[in-house]
Amino acid sequence: MSTEPPPRPQPGPAPRRDPASPPSQTGEAAELWATVDALRAWLDAGRVHDGLDGLLLRVLKLSEEVGEVAEAVIGATGQNPRKGVTHTWDDVRSELCDVIITALVALRTLTPEAPAVFAAHLARVAERSLGGAGDRPA
Repeated sequence: MSTEPPPRPQPGPAPRRDPASPPSQTGEAAELWATVDALRAWLDAGRVHDGLDGLLLRVLKLSEEVGEVAEAVIGATGQNPRKGVTHTWDDVRSELCDVIITALVALRTLTPEAPAVFAAHLARVAERSLGGAGDRPA
């Protein structure tokens, strides 16, 4: 198992979109949100707690998943001398995906407008962080 961190991705130009316009739900985005809806429905069908308690527990699940990311990073870098290297960077990537999935399901639990809420928030963060940098040639 390698303890080398994965290569850092190089930022590319961000797609430009008018934040006031609704995002299109086609292709991969539509498939992603359909899967998120199916996961939310599956979790709702088996839930033990309803109402606010159920919502809070679903959001708290994020903390558990983030802890698993930390455990995987510690394991991939061998930072626990008693255990040594116990994870790979593939494990870290997998745990990060679990965090993203859990967050999307929690967002969808809070609102049926989750795709639009997420797209608008992402556009605001991109505009704040990247500004017009994505429009300039390198």
